[in-house]
Amino acid sequence: MAKSKGKNSDYKAASQYSTSKTDDKKGKKTTSTMDRAQKIANDRKKRKAQQQNKPREKGKIKEYFKGVKLEMKKVVWPTRKELGSFTVVVLCTCAAFALLFWGLDSGTLAAIKAICF
Repeated sequence: MAKSKGKNSDYKAASQYSTSKTDDKKGKKTTSTMDRAQKIANDRKKRKAQQQNKPREKGKIKEYFKGVKLEMKKVVWPTRKELGSFTVVVLCTCAAFALLFWGLDSGTLAAIKAICF
């Protein structure tokens, strides 16, 4: 199929093949892609409007925090020794990066001063 020029030409060309028609084998009516998309969009709008009109149920909030509590019980917390070693690793890494960036910054400043001044 050759492309026709103009705005939305591909859509128009494709839409001629997806019109509503009756399927001979099953006797069911098929709908176009645009009709189905429009129906889905309308259904979403209706559901959203219904959800906005409903007041919040207090039970749902309570159930949410019960779920949070259950999940927190499943967490494997580090031991005191592990926590101490993790803290040391984080502090050493931060110090190493601080020294690295200080060195890069000082070197860049020295290079700029040497070139410009």
